[in-house]
Order: sequence, then C-alpha cells, then structure tokens
Amino acid sequence: MGPTFLTDCFSLHQSNHFLHLFPIYFSHQYNTTTPLSKIHFTMKNINNNHNSLSTLFNARLHLSNLFSVIIFFSFGLCFGIILTFHLKNVSFNLQFTQLSISTDTNTDTNTNTYTNPNTNTESDTDTNTNTNVVVSSPPPPPTSQIEIGMEKCTYLTDVTREMTEDELIWRASMVPRVTEYPFEKTPKVAFMFLTRGSVLLSPLWDLFFKGHDGLFSIYVHSSGLSSNWTEPEESVFYGRRIPSKDVEWGKVSMVEAERRLLANALLDFSNQRFVLLSESCIPLFNFSTIYSYLINSKHSYIESYDLAGPVGRGRYNCKMHPTVKLHEWRKGSQWFEMSRELAIEVISDKTYFPAFQDYCNGSCYADEHYLPTFVTLKYGEMNSNRTLTYVDWSRGGPHPSRYTRYDVTRDFLEKLRSERSCEYNGRSNETCHLFARKFTPHALDRLLRLAPKIMQFNS
Repeated sequence: MGPTFLTDCFSLHQSNHFLHLFPIYFSHQYNTTTPLSKIHFTMKNINNNHNSLSTLFNARLHLSNLFSVIIFFSFGLCFGIILTFHLKNVSFNLQFTQLSISTDTNTDTNTNTYTNPNTNTESDTDTNTNTNVVVSSPPPPPTSQIEIGMEKCTYLTDVTREMTEDELIWRASMVPRVTEYPFEKTPKVAFMFLTRGSVLLSPLWDLFFKGHDGLFSIYVHSSGLSSNWTEPEESVFYGRRIPSKDVEWGKVSMVEAERRLLANALLDFSNQRFVLLSESCIPLFNFSTIYSYLINSKHSYIESYDLAGPVGRGRYNCKMHPTVKLHEWRKGSQWFEMSRELAIEVISDKTYFPAFQDYCNGSCYADEHYLPTFVTLKYGEMNSNRTLTYVDWSRGGPHPSRYTRYDVTRDFLEKLRSERSCEYNGRSNETCHLFARKFTPHALDRLLRLAPKIMQFNS
C-alpha cells in the first residue's frame, strides 16, 4: 500500500463520526484485487460527504441553539412580567388593608348618633335600643388641615403660645398685600398692660369692659419674677398673660417687653389700635367714648419733644452716631397709643432699636427715648406728639406722683377728664387724656364707687 493510501486512511481514522464504519464499508465494497487508485478516489468521496454532513449538522445545531435562546428569553420575559404584576398586587393589597384598618378605627371613634325626635327621652335612657340610629361619618382630615383656615390665621387670640422672640416678631410683622379683607372685620382696641405682677385695679377694669365683648383684646406682660399670680376666671384678665421675661426699670428690657406686647397683639388682625398701660392706670371715660376716640383717630399718640439738659440730650450716647445724631434725640412719655400700621413698623425696626440695645441702657432710660426718637425720625407725620395718659411730674424726682384713696374725689376725677385742650383730627378738643396713673390699690374702693357716676361705666 502506497503513502497516499496510508494518508487517506489516517485522515479517515481521525474522523470521530465515521471511525466505526470504516472496516465494514471497506470489506463490503473492495477486495484485495481492487486497484489502489479506485480505492483512493472512493475515500475522497467519503471524506467529501463527511464534510457536507458536518456542515449541515452544524447549521442545524446553530438553528436549534438560536431557537432555544428565543424560547428561554420569551419564558424569562413572561416570568418577569408575571412577577412584576404579582408584586404590585401584593403592595396594593397591603396599602388597602392599612387604609381599611385606619378607616375602621376612625369610624369607631367618630360615630355620630342620631336620636329619633319622636321617641321619648326617658325611654331612650332606659332601653337604649331602637332609638338611636348610628351613622358612620368619614374620618376627619389631618390635624394640620384642621388648623389651617381664615379664622385660625386672622384671630390668633391664644396668648399662651410658645415662640422664640425672632419667630414672634417675624410672624407679627407679616402684612397682607391685599388691603381689602375677605371677611367681615370688627376693629378692636388692644389694651396692653406692662406690669410687675397682677393688675392691681382689675375690678375697675372689669367694670369698664363689661358688656363690650368683641371690641377689645387684653394682653398682660408681667415680669418673670412675679409670674405666679392668677386672676379669677370671671375676670377679663384671666388667661391673658403672654410669655414674659424679666424687666428692669430704666433698662432696654422695658422696650423689649413693649415690643413683645405689640407683637402678640398684632397676631390678631382685628386689632387696629394699641394702647400701653400699667397696673396703676385707670380709664377716665367709659368704654364707648374711649373706643370711638381711638378707632376714629387719624394719628397715633407718642409724646416726643427735644429737651436740653442732663435728663434730655444729656442721656445721648455719641456711639449711636451716625444712626442717631444728637439733634435727632427725643424724649417723651413711655405710655403710648398707636395705629396698626405704626405698630408693625415699630416691631420691624432693625436699624434704630439695635443701636438703643447696644448704647442706651441703664441711666439712658431707653423707654423714654426710643419711641419718641424713632417715630419722629421715620413717621412724624403719623404722630400727634402727645400722650393720652395723664401723669403728674410736678413734684420732681425719678417717679411721678402716686394717688391714694384720699386723693380720689369727684372734683379730682373731673379735673383729670377736662384739664386742658388739645387737637384731635385737626380740630380743637377738650378730651385730651383718656387714662391716668399712678393709683394705688388703696384707691380702688373709691374708684369703684365714683366710676359709675363720673365715668358713666354703665352706659
């Protein structure tokens, strides 16, 4: 056998697919007498057929693999879609279950009872069957929604709220851009009492306010050292103490207390006029007269004047320059009355008040100089330059005269009511002082006896 035959045989032997067929095919087709050339030709045909079959088999194998991949991808896609919908359904069922539990709980606690008006009340109490129809109401809205409303935003009358100083000033300084109110508004006068303790003459003020609910608001700032006082529940001062801080006489803390009172009063949009009083103040007229006088006034009432000498310009601190110059320094009574517009400007002041906090403390007596100076500098046209509270400084000294029960007479009170003439809304007027101080608690008895006759508190 030649080399060619051996080579072909070796090549055929390497085929894994036809190795076991070679002996059988060779023994049946050829004998020992067959020429080698014919055998060689036949072996080439077999090898060519083997290559064709291998190519066909590989093509079918690739097609089968592609089909398997398509089937596997389709199965995975369907499984993913089914799993996604299943998970969403589980989440929805969980949310629905929680909502159902919440609704059932609210329904149990918010069940309205309708009583049949045709049934006997006594029998309802005895039998308690077939007389009450239970009607389930929907759950109430969240608390945050309940607290939001026109009434909550415009009539903040609760004075016990806790806010920081900055939060209070920020909230009170808000001004609506639309000047027309979307609700019926009855203007009120805010009576602000700056006290060391309780309002000593509160029975007189109770008589003054009686029968005029809805036309006034009361705010009391009492020094923190005397915060344990309480008023009877029937008094108009009951529960009207705002969150207060210690106040030192002659210090800037007194002006801070005044601003604190203004800010609390400004939270109620119905408050249009603001008057500052002390625990020793009394009204000189009845409520109707004072209310009409204030509500109809075109000006505010902050006393302001230039005074030379040690108790005037002598209190000026040159470190306040250039914010406040010496010729701009003013003095006046601490007890003021102002409009809502001016009150907002006072609590919003970030220029002049910090200068007084830094350089007007102690012997400077900021309560006698801050408002007169600030108002004259910025809003002089809004001010009448006088006070509505009568105070007697004729005896001299750092404190005004005090009035006891022996000073309270009919003639004395009449004198306070019409002692001088002044200007009111551009016209001459004999009613200049609406309030007076300082009255001791010992004068209360006589004041209560004379008030209905002289001040006409009952009218």
